[in-house]
Amino acid sequence: MPQAINLETLSIPAARTAITSGATTATALTAAHYDRIAAVDPEIHSYLALSRERAFAQAARVDSGELTGSLAGVPIGVKDVLAMRGTPATAGSKILAGYHPPYDATVVAKLEAAGAVLLGKLNCDEFAMGSSNENSAYGPVRNPRSLDRVPGGSSGGSAAAVAAGLCVASLGTDTGGSIRQPAAFCGVVGVLPTYGRVSRFGLIAFASSLDRVGPFTRTVADAATMLDVLAGPDPLDATSSPTAPAAYAAEMDNPVAGLRIGVPEEYFGEGLNPEIRASIEQALTRLEASGCTLHKVSLPHTRYAVPTYYVIATAEASSNLSRFDGVRFGLRADEANTLAKMYRESRDEGFGAEVKRRILLGTYVLSAGYYDAQQVRALLTRDFLAAFEQVDALVCPVTPTPAFKLGEKTDDPVQMYLEDIYSVAASLAGICGMSVPCGTTTAGLPIGVQVLAKHYEEATMQRVGKAIQARQTA
Repeated sequence: MPQAINLETLSIPAARTAITSGATTATALTAAHYDRIAAVDPEIHSYLALSRERAFAQAARVDSGELTGSLAGVPIGVKDVLAMRGTPATAGSKILAGYHPPYDATVVAKLEAAGAVLLGKLNCDEFAMGSSNENSAYGPVRNPRSLDRVPGGSSGGSAAAVAAGLCVASLGTDTGGSIRQPAAFCGVVGVLPTYGRVSRFGLIAFASSLDRVGPFTRTVADAATMLDVLAGPDPLDATSSPTAPAAYAAEMDNPVAGLRIGVPEEYFGEGLNPEIRASIEQALTRLEASGCTLHKVSLPHTRYAVPTYYVIATAEASSNLSRFDGVRFGLRADEANTLAKMYRESRDEGFGAEVKRRILLGTYVLSAGYYDAQQVRALLTRDFLAAFEQVDALVCPVTPTPAFKLGEKTDDPVQMYLEDIYSVAASLAGICGMSVPCGTTTAGLPIGVQVLAKHYEEATMQRVGKAIQARQTA
């Protein structure tokens, strides 16, 4: 592997140029990433399974000239809640130990059709339930920017792998912030597409009306390239939107001058870390210098977002996770001698504490408040729609604090849930959003800024995100 290729900073176009120019091969680039995983990942623990045979076979197809797509030869990791044929899919849970899906998720198939080399499956909070990646049954992920800190969750492995140079890009999922928060904590770009914009076929469900698949990358430009591959209708997903996607990479270079940027007052109140506040204010100033205009807006029902989310998400989780019963796949309790005991003991042994907590909460709220929460969800959505009548995009924090220390919040679920305070409202509303790096704290911890746009306006969102990143790195 030529020394000139730095795996920690390698972008998609740089990887493609290195391969097409003959500076390296897809096979060599794949091998270099596996070597780096072997050297670096034991202390980060971002990968749960590697797919070497599949990856090298794909790399050989690229090197032979058979595959020439936009991601040909680019090494990518996949969160372990997405099906990859023949590769373990545990969702970070013991209850799916030994399960190897017989099919590919649509997003996995799309990546390979574009030539991507899929290195393996990435660690995550169990069933994507968590804000720190400490809930994985296979051990926590560490933040590569500071090994005593969490990488965020639930897609902590996906964010950490990109940040540590263990893949060029990755796939994660976001139910209430699980792409945007880890991206902010690890200093990478993370995209939440509009609900229905990217297929969920082959995703192990947490909360079906909220779950979304999106990319992690090092640059906004790379995220647009990934979204060009991932977006679009899918006949295998009934919730997939028939609306044709934009040409994201092409539209991203349109100027931002003249765009109206909303600053939601509810996202800058008490509890926001002062260094994060200052960093986002600097990003807003840079947007203003690029020709944008800033406008204060209000999202008045924001204070209800976290409780509403934890009613709806847990209710849907309770329903979705009822299928894991020890009968069809995964773990089955050895000593059970009756059907009822087998159900009970398999679920007790297979699910971790956080998943059990959410199943119990969800089972309760299905009979005691789910309908009311859906009404509040409609109010939150109207808040955003009203704001987008005045502005083209919103810019605000992703998280109230930088990455916190491992173990710091595990004993207080409420404090952990409040990490989602700036992310869950967009999830409930179904709009698109992204986290873009916008500086570091005095302790060197990454800070992310959140860009939100209305439904199907990912192109506008990415234009704003690119302008922030361009000014940040200028």
